[in-house]
Amino acid sequence: MVRLLLSIKAELENITDLEPASDDFDFFFKVKCNSCHEDHPKFVSLNRRESFDLPGSKGNTANFVWRCGYCKRESSAKFEESYPFKAYNAENGQFGPLLQIECRGLEFTDFDPRGTWKCKGLKGTPFEVELEDKEWNDYDEKAALPVGVSDFGSQWTKAH
Repeated sequence: MVRLLLSIKAELENITDLEPASDDFDFFFKVKCNSCHEDHPKFVSLNRRESFDLPGSKGNTANFVWRCGYCKRESSAKFEESYPFKAYNAENGQFGPLLQIECRGLEFTDFDPRGTWKCKGLKGTPFEVELEDKEWNDYDEKAALPVGVSDFGSQWTKAH
């Protein structure tokens, strides 16, 4: 078992508190088998609100259960419930933690931020953000300023 920490970075223009819009957010990750080291060719989705029974266990569940298409090994992943999502507010495009996942037999290697995110303008204006192209731009009427997200990036590291 390994615990992985997903950190994100972005240039935030006149906004704060970038985070998934709901607890029902679908995260899209690239996955790699720890047994045969093959990368799955497509992004897979995980949702914190969904859980699946682990085959062969007595009542244990995971948010993601996967069988490698190459070696057929079954693996699983589960969001760390003691580690809530963290809103991103780091300065100057520095990495900041977003979530932590416990992995058994697999690793996540990439993250696609597709889906609806939320953030706040400098005067509290709420925004819903789509990061399909890893960037977003709008205008905050209350603050009379442009707002945006650019240079979005992510990294996986082993959690401490």
